[in-house]
Amino acid sequence: MSGTRVRQPAARIDGSRQLRFSFNGRDYTGHPGDTLASALLAQGVRCVARSFKYGRPRGIIGAGAEEPNALVQLGVGALTTPNVKATQAELYEGLVAHSTSGWPALAFDLKSLLGRGARSMMPAGFYGKTFKWPRRLWPLYEAVLRRCAGWGAAPGLPDPERYDHLHHHVDVLVVGAGACGLLAALQAGQAGLKTLLLDEQNELGGWLLSDPRARIDGRDGPAYIRSVQSALAGLPQVRVLTRTTAFGMYEHNLVQAVELVQDHIAPAERQAHLPRQRLHKIRARQVVLATGAIERPLVFGNNDLPGVMTVSAGQTFLQRYGVRVGQRVVICGTSDLIHDCAEDLAQAGARVVVADVRHGVTARSSAYQVLGGHGIARAMGRGHVKSAHLVPLHATREEATSAGRHVACDVVLSSGGLSPTVHLFCHDGSRPLWDDAAAAFVAPGTGRPGVACVGAVTGAFELPAALAQTTQAMHRVLAACGRQRSLQTPVCPPPPQRRAARPMFLMPSCCASDGKRAKLHAKAFVDYQNDVTAADIGLAVRENYHSIEHVKRYTALGFGTDQGKLSNVNGVVLTARALQRPVGEVGTTTYRPAYTPVSLGALAGTMVQDCFDPSRYTALHEAHVARGAALEPVGQWLRPWYFARAGEDLRAAVNRECLAARHGVALMDASTLGKIQIDGPDAREFLNRIYANAWSQLAVGKCRYGLMLDENGMVMDDGVTACITPRQFYMTTTTGGAARVLNWLERWHQTEWPELKVWMTSVTDHWTTIALVGPKARTVLARLCPDIDLRADSFQFMDWRAGTVHGLPARVFRISFSGELAYELNVESGYGHALWEAVMAAGAEFDITPYGTETMHVLRAEKGFIIVGQDTDGSISPLDLGMGWAVGMKKTYSFLGKRSLARSDTARDDRKQWVGLLTQDPSVVLPEGAQIMDSARTGAHNRMLGHVTSSYHSAFLGRSIALAVVAAGRQRIGQTLYAHAHGRATAAQVVGSVFVDPKGERQNV
Repeated sequence: MSGTRVRQPAARIDGSRQLRFSFNGRDYTGHPGDTLASALLAQGVRCVARSFKYGRPRGIIGAGAEEPNALVQLGVGALTTPNVKATQAELYEGLVAHSTSGWPALAFDLKSLLGRGARSMMPAGFYGKTFKWPRRLWPLYEAVLRRCAGWGAAPGLPDPERYDHLHHHVDVLVVGAGACGLLAALQAGQAGLKTLLLDEQNELGGWLLSDPRARIDGRDGPAYIRSVQSALAGLPQVRVLTRTTAFGMYEHNLVQAVELVQDHIAPAERQAHLPRQRLHKIRARQVVLATGAIERPLVFGNNDLPGVMTVSAGQTFLQRYGVRVGQRVVICGTSDLIHDCAEDLAQAGARVVVADVRHGVTARSSAYQVLGGHGIARAMGRGHVKSAHLVPLHATREEATSAGRHVACDVVLSSGGLSPTVHLFCHDGSRPLWDDAAAAFVAPGTGRPGVACVGAVTGAFELPAALAQTTQAMHRVLAACGRQRSLQTPVCPPPPQRRAARPMFLMPSCCASDGKRAKLHAKAFVDYQNDVTAADIGLAVRENYHSIEHVKRYTALGFGTDQGKLSNVNGVVLTARALQRPVGEVGTTTYRPAYTPVSLGALAGTMVQDCFDPSRYTALHEAHVARGAALEPVGQWLRPWYFARAGEDLRAAVNRECLAARHGVALMDASTLGKIQIDGPDAREFLNRIYANAWSQLAVGKCRYGLMLDENGMVMDDGVTACITPRQFYMTTTTGGAARVLNWLERWHQTEWPELKVWMTSVTDHWTTIALVGPKARTVLARLCPDIDLRADSFQFMDWRAGTVHGLPARVFRISFSGELAYELNVESGYGHALWEAVMAAGAEFDITPYGTETMHVLRAEKGFIIVGQDTDGSISPLDLGMGWAVGMKKTYSFLGKRSLARSDTARDDRKQWVGLLTQDPSVVLPEGAQIMDSARTGAHNRMLGHVTSSYHSAFLGRSIALAVVAAGRQRIGQTLYAHAHGRATAAQVVGSVFVDPKGERQNV
């Protein structure tokens, strides 16, 4: 195979300029307008890849999205992109590309040695039959398989490029800008409809750019394209997007498409204000699919050799890129379309031999030779095509009648017919129909409601018929959009008289008298990308896989980026023949998005880093950073984890912070608690229904702890709610549950209790909350708060007061999550930093200590306070937690979860109940999640009783403590159970869940 540049008047390249690029470390040149594939072919590059399973050399087969072999790693460093099809990679100055397959190198692939024994070592389905034993070798198997797979590598550096999303709402979406797509968009736009036209190529026109014989309205293809482009540009309601692939179609006419905005531009020249790629999400009243058809290759021996291509690819490279793919060309096919290509290649200087499977066919001119009634048995050559073995065919049966002959060549082009590109039509579950005349699966010409199919996708392969069918379909589209308009079909010369095609799929390899050796050793590939041969499909059927979906999974037919573009119809037909069933009855496999690969960057768009999962900061963040706080994310908030002093690790810092809170004074940033303001005359009634306890009598200035249950009676959140005025309440929630709780409140109000006059407002970000904790807390607060009476009998536990703190208007709550004397100081967020520093200064005499979330967890565990989501998991009720005191079962009105709590199952005594655990060795801290059993032994006889939910070292108690849910836990108090984790069993005594101050005396002083 020796590609050559030839002068073609309609070629889409700029031959006056050269572009330098490299492939596999070697430098080459091409021209603006080239793809990487066309430039490589022009330079005579044959082998561009190695096959997935057998390591066989592979060359370029197609010219567009159908290409299964030429997958390349494009670019370097952070900008590298894996598995780009060379046929779709537009050339630019300095482009760097590498093959993604071939190990250790493309020239020599170790897998090729295995491929020689493929019949015994790697038949179809070998993936599921091997690499199972011994289990200890699984890591080795994985490493070897990943190395041999041959796919590209994702970039290891952060992507510096930008991506974005754009939403469209249009009357008509036209997918595909070939002749039919251009006509459909023009007719919709001229009818005044908002229209969007998409095409995956860098310019409009589709096959018109490859067919010099096309004439529409007296113009050749390029001239007609220019005239339609000009007309569309004059229609303000029409938008045209090139380099845009519609990769998925979903219910209600949602189509997603990815636009390669700057992939065709050298990275150094890309504009910073534009994204690299853009994802378009399109809602259309009517979708017009003008997706065309893909030429399928014939299946014959060694049809994967470099130099074997489809006829349409050979013609496209010649007409669009001025590349003659070979000097001596053999073309084999089933219809008159192969003669178009033969004429063009002959005029470009190639020596062409056509093997037409139909008998009695002659050449159109003396420029090329025709062998009527012949087919190709196999391609010959080592590493690339050297000759083709042609055999005479029986007139009616698909078999060879003699040994045939060899024809020297450097390229073999084959055509088994056209396969309509029905992928998008099928994405929402629709199925194509088998058309015997077209020998293909086609989309119905009438489409379906909201979707019209036009042109080759319906089996209308001749241009005049396709344009006429498009006009008919557009009448229905316009009527569905409420427009009545007379539409004109462009005038085309009648198609030439063509002989009927002779559908063939698997070419006979030799006649019965010819040696069996060639038949056995010439692999005939159906799926190039996954190394699926015709023999593999036969094996799958023999092994009792009779559904085409099962055959697909057993053989890997149509997997990967190919998605059956070249292989599906051939595979289905061969399966049908093996099953001796009609092709239409066998049907196709399920087409799924994406039609072609889509980058993760395009899918994410701007929703990355903080735009995907925002990091939220409290008003005190800078104060924490200045004091060296280690931070951890909690419900999107970055919260102080612990404040380490010089030489301290996590444990030492937490021990010091805990002791400060128990013996002196400490403070914590509690601003991240969810805060919801509830207003309205029915606010109390609303709380009565939402919470499990009663709220009718809560006085202004008082607070109450509440459990929020789901419909099943299980704990979903908890918090303290204060009565601000008779018509206003201030609810706090867990940090991570704030958004969920607000949605929960709105859901029940809007859908079940709309008669209640109440409304909710999230005020989490409005308030900074500082928890001042410890025996010295009142003394410190008194220095800052002269206008609030802080005496214990005046300001009691679960009270709140309005006043000033450090001269700032504040709400002060006497609430404790530590079991110590504590106050929560709430000021507007803008004053938060100033208040923090003021509290730190006021408490300096007592060595006031800031503490983080880890200390908070230890303090609350010592006191036996739950953390929803850690000590609960959606299956824990208030009764399981021993918190029946927080449930008003005697309330005369219902609350969420009340009926569920009355179920016998919820009231069982042997349910998992929340208890404490004390290890026999006080220094051992149980792993959270450790499984609780009643024996140190393991085995089926030793059932799991529960698990550890929280576990810490308590500096105040001088030992470890743990909390757990255990079956019939309260009945087991005093028993010794065993916590199993990491292959070790640790003995622990079951105790109550409160370890410090069971009577609550410390928080009430």
